[in-house]
Amino acid sequence: MIKKSIFIWLSIIPLAILNAGLRERIFIPLIGSEYSLPISGITLCILIFIVSMIFIPKLGKGDSKTYWYMGLLWVSLTLIFETGMGFLMGKTVNEILEAYDITTGNLWLLVVIFIGCTPLLAKRKF
Repeated sequence: MIKKSIFIWLSIIPLAILNAGLRERIFIPLIGSEYSLPISGITLCILIFIVSMIFIPKLGKGDSKTYWYMGLLWVSLTLIFETGMGFLMGKTVNEILEAYDITTGNLWLLVVIFIGCTPLLAKRKF
């Protein structure tokens, strides 16, 4: 079940890239980064939640511990992916870490925390 959840996480990557592209090419020029960064963070959380609500129930039944492990795996994969992409784009460690400073309006840290909680949230029936 946890291994299968990697495919759900992988399906989120294109959505996250599209979300970032919309932010950079459309929202920032229109309304500036002060508002675009938080809007982008919220939008990404909504997209992650929708994908999770659709696909996590299809993985089968698991206990809460299984969903927490799934969330921990997703957080780990996200941090590895984001750090790797940052280095590939020529960013320094400090530049990568700046994304985790919520005082700048960037909600990335909250998005990462949300990613960790999403599997458990998606398993519950709303």
